[in-house]
Amino acid sequence: MEYRKFDHTFVVRLDPGEEILTCLNKLCKDEAITLASITGLGAVGTAQLGVFDTENKQYYSREYEGLYEIASLTGSITRKDEAPYLHLHMVIGNPRTGECYGGHLGQAVISATGELIVTEIQGKVKRREDKTIGLNLFQFDEQ
Repeated sequence: MEYRKFDHTFVVRLDPGEEILTCLNKLCKDEAITLASITGLGAVGTAQLGVFDTENKQYYSREYEGLYEIASLTGSITRKDEAPYLHLHMVIGNPRTGECYGGHLGQAVISATGELIVTEIQGKVKRREDKTIGLNLFQFDEQ
C-alpha cells in the first residue's frame, strides 16, 4: 500500500496480493483516522461478499475467485471499542460473462491494483450493537 494525504483526503494505491480491509485498518491506525468515507475501484482475484439476513440476524457470505473488476467500493470508517470499524460494500463484475455480484465486503485481495479515496471527516462516530436488528449501528455521542 502506498498513499498520499491532501488536506483531509487520502489517495491510496493497493498492489497485487494486498487485502483491502487489512490495508485500510493499517491506514486508520497509522493516521489515527476516526471517521471517514471511502470510495474505490480496481481489480480483485478473490473476494468474500455477504448479505445480512434480518430475520436470522446473520451474514450469509459467498466467496468469488477469478478475474473481477471492482465496479464500486463504498463505505464508512467509524470506531467501535476504540478500534477502527470498517463498513464497506462492494460490487464486482466478471468482464468475461458480464455478471456482477455485490454485498458487504468480508475480504478481498487485489489482483492488479486498487485505487481508493479515503475522505476524513472531522469528528467521531462510534458503533453500538443493536440487539433488535442484529447490527452495529451509528452511535452519536454529544460532541
